[in-house]
Amino acid sequence: MYHFSVIIRAWRFFDSAGFEGFVGMSGLAFGAACRRHWALAVLLAAGAAGCAVGPDYARPALPPGAEAAAFKAEDGLWTTASPALAAADGAWWQVYGDATLDALVLEANQANPTLALAAAQYRQAAALLQRARAAYFPVLGAGASVARGRSLANGVSAIGDSHAWSLQASWEPDLWGGARRSVEAAGDEAAASAADLAAARLAVQAAVVNGYLQLRLTDEQRALYAATIAGYEKSLALTQAQHRVGVATVADVALAQNTLAAAKAQAIDLDLTRRQLEHALAALLGKTPAAFALPVTPLTAALPATPPGLPSQLLERRPDIAAAERRVAAANARIGVAQAAWFPNLVLSASGGYQGSGFGPWFDAPGRVWALGAALAGVLFDGGARSAQVDEAKAALDAAAASYRLTVLSGFQEVEDNLAALNELARERVAQDEAARAAHQSAAVLLAQYRAGAAPYTAVVTAQALALTADRAVLQLRARQFAASVALIKAIGGGWEAESGLKAANDDDTR
Repeated sequence: MYHFSVIIRAWRFFDSAGFEGFVGMSGLAFGAACRRHWALAVLLAAGAAGCAVGPDYARPALPPGAEAAAFKAEDGLWTTASPALAAADGAWWQVYGDATLDALVLEANQANPTLALAAAQYRQAAALLQRARAAYFPVLGAGASVARGRSLANGVSAIGDSHAWSLQASWEPDLWGGARRSVEAAGDEAAASAADLAAARLAVQAAVVNGYLQLRLTDEQRALYAATIAGYEKSLALTQAQHRVGVATVADVALAQNTLAAAKAQAIDLDLTRRQLEHALAALLGKTPAAFALPVTPLTAALPATPPGLPSQLLERRPDIAAAERRVAAANARIGVAQAAWFPNLVLSASGGYQGSGFGPWFDAPGRVWALGAALAGVLFDGGARSAQVDEAKAALDAAAASYRLTVLSGFQEVEDNLAALNELARERVAQDEAARAAHQSAAVLLAQYRAGAAPYTAVVTAQALALTADRAVLQLRARQFAASVALIKAIGGGWEAESGLKAANDDDTR
C-alpha cells in the first residue's frame, strides 16, 4: 500500500498543477515546468522502489572437511580460504629460469586463439551487464513530421500543410527489485567470464610451459640415444674384429647389429615425438607448424623446489573456482528476477510537443500538446508459467552450487595428486639414479671382460640394454617431475607466493 499511495499522491499533484499551470506559459517556461514536475514524480517513484524480492546471496557450504582441511601431502601445513583471482601479470613460469620459455609464454599470451575467444566472451558479458544497467534509466525519444494533404470540410476542399514535433519519456520504477536482481546476475556473470578468461590464460601458459619442457627433455633423450648409438657402433666394430680373429661368433655379430638397429629405431621414434611437441607449441602460439621451429639446445630449466608449508590461500586463486562461485551468485539473483514477475509493473510516461499548420506558432498555446500518465499492469493467470520459472531458477541455483562444490573438490584433488607426485617421484628418482649408476658400472666391467675373452657377448648386450633403459627411465622421471611441477602451479592458480598474485574479487568492478 505504501508504494501505491506515493504514486497516487504524485499523480494528483500532476493533475492539479498540470494543464492550468501551463496555460499561457512560453515554450521555455513550459519545458522547465515539465522537467520540474516530472523530476519530482521520478524521485517519488524512486523512493517507492525500496525492496528487492528473492533471497540474498550466501556462498554455498564447501564439501565436508574442506572448511578446515589441510592438504594431506603437506602434513597439515596448508589451510583453506575463500575464492579470489590471481593477478594477470604474475609471471609464474619464470621460476624455471629459461629465457626461451619466457619469450614463448609471452608470445602465447598475445597470439593464442583460445585466449582471443575467451576475451571476446568476456567483452560480451560486460556488454550484457551494461545493457542490464540501462533498465535503471528512463527511455527518451523524439519525433518530427511534415505532411501536405487535401481535406474536405462542409463541402469545401482545401489543401494544406501540417507540422508536428514531440518529445517522449517513459520510465519503469524498479518497485520489486527485478532490475536490480538482473544487474546483480549480469555482474556475477561478467565476473565469472573474467575468471574464465583467467582460467584460459593459465591453462595456455601451463600448456606452453609443459610442452616446452617436455620437448627439451625429449632432446635430452635424443642426445642419450645419439651417444648410445655411437657406443653400439663401437661395440659392433669390436665384435666384427673379434669375429675376424675367430674369438666371436657370427651370432655375436648379429646380436650387435640387432642392438644397434633397435637403438636407431627408438631414436627415430623420439624424432617423431619431438616433431609433435613442436607442432603443439606452434598451435599454442597461434602459428602453423611450418611457421615455427625450435632449434635443439641443452635443457637449462631447473625444477623449482616446492616451499614447505604453502598456505592453501594459494588454492583460492584458482580462476575456475572463482568462476563457479560467481555463477552460484548469478543463479541466486535470477530467483529474484523470476519472483519479481509475480508483481505488477508500473510505467510512468510523459510527452510534449506541437501540432499545427505552420512553423511560426510552434510554442503558442493553441498548438501545444502534452500528456502525463501512469500505467499499472500485471498478469492474473498464466497457467503456472511464473511458478515454473521460479522453480527453474531454484533448480539452477542448486545445480550451480553442486558444480561449485565439485570444482572445489577437483581443485583439492589436483593439488593433492601433484604434491604426492612430486614427493614420490623425488624418492623414485633417487632409486633410479642409483640403478643407472650400477647399470653403467656393470656394462663397463662386462665389456672389459669381453675384450679379454672372459665374458660372452650376450652378457655385454644385456648390460648395455639395462644401462640404456635405466638412463631413459631417469630422463622420463625428470619429465614427470617437471609435468607435476607445472600441474601443481596451475592447480594453485599460478605461482608460489601467496601475497603476490592475490587479488580479491571487487563487486564494484563487476556490477
